[in-house]
Amino acid sequence: MKAKEIKETIKQVYTVIAESPVQDVDSKDEQECSSCADGCVEGCSCGGDNFDPMQAALDVGYAAEDLENIPKESILGLGCGNPIGLASLQPGDIVLDIGSGAGVDVFLASKKVGAKGKVIGLDCNESMISRSQESAKKYKYKNVEFKLGEMENIPQEDSSIDAVISNCVINLSLDKPQVIKEIYRILKPNGRMIISDMVTVGKLPDEVKENAEAWASCIAGAEEKDVFLNLINEAGFKQVKVLNDYAYASDYEEMNEKIHSVTISASK
Repeated sequence: MKAKEIKETIKQVYTVIAESPVQDVDSKDEQECSSCADGCVEGCSCGGDNFDPMQAALDVGYAAEDLENIPKESILGLGCGNPIGLASLQPGDIVLDIGSGAGVDVFLASKKVGAKGKVIGLDCNESMISRSQESAKKYKYKNVEFKLGEMENIPQEDSSIDAVISNCVINLSLDKPQVIKEIYRILKPNGRMIISDMVTVGKLPDEVKENAEAWASCIAGAEEKDVFLNLINEAGFKQVKVLNDYAYASDYEEMNEKIHSVTISASK
């Protein structure tokens, strides 16, 4: 399978999600999946009648009172953790969110860094950037910015960021070592990285790794946990810690217990 095919499938899946309307789901009785990572491939339609983005966000650790105070348009239920809850952001911090999507973590972070801080959302999908920019304008956010760009080549100056966050996005990269190197490059000395992402315990079957839709659902691109941690250490990070680690149920039943959601912190 060619890299071009993987990238095109990922783009198509997330464009559909980005262009979906804001949903109100009143009943939780018929929920069949916990996140779009579960559902975009095997029939749990992202944004469909059986998917509640708010509940999906709550399921991976977000607090209801926090979500109620940001644009509803930003909550798509795409994450596999809550890096903001563990990032210890401070007033005045400059933060970059890799794979910011519709902006949920950007808007949450903006309240923590305050008027003297700034939060930059980076995403490679034009529709996601448009949706997040519209929300920022509609709700008059002054300390946020959204940039179109690739995580393998972050459009940001060296040593300019206090904290990098990311939520279930780096697994989508075809060059994860380069992503980690870019994060290290843009962080200030003593800057920190807090990322939630999918990893594996053991190797995935070739038929899964070669499935473009499984890439888009955050499964096929998940790196082995030990390999991923080594990438972080090899890039020069210190104080690398696994803050959360739990098995993540997916629609690929044979992958259950092999797919884990982890939240990792590290400093430059």
